[in-house]
Amino acid sequence: MSLIDGSDPILSWWIALVVVVVVTAVVFVLLRLIIGTAAQIEAAVAEIWVRGQRVANNTIHIANLYRTSDLVGGILGRAGRIAASAKGLVDHAKGCPGCPQCLLDRRS
Repeated sequence: MSLIDGSDPILSWWIALVVVVVVTAVVFVLLRLIIGTAAQIEAAVAEIWVRGQRVANNTIHIANLYRTSDLVGGILGRAGRIAASAKGLVDHAKGCPGCPQCLLDRRS
C-alpha cells in the first residue's frame, strides 16, 4: 500500500490541511505585498495632489500680479503728473512775489 494513494483518510486529511496552510500563507504574503504597494501608491498620489494644489494656488495669483502691474503703471503715470504739477508750483513760487496769496486768488 502506498502512502499517498488516498486510501488513508487521516493521511489525506493531514495532506489537505498542509496544502491549505501553505496556500493560505502564500495568499497572505501576496496580499501583504499588494497592500504595501497600494500604500506606496497612495502616498505618492497624496504628494502629487498636494503639489498640484500648490501649483494651482500659485497660478491663481498670476492673474492678480498682472492686475497689480497694470495698477502700478497707472499710479506711476499719476505720480508723474503730480510731480510735474508740484514742480510747476515750485517754479511759480520762486518767481512770484505775491505767493501763496496769488494761488489762493486764482482758485476763487
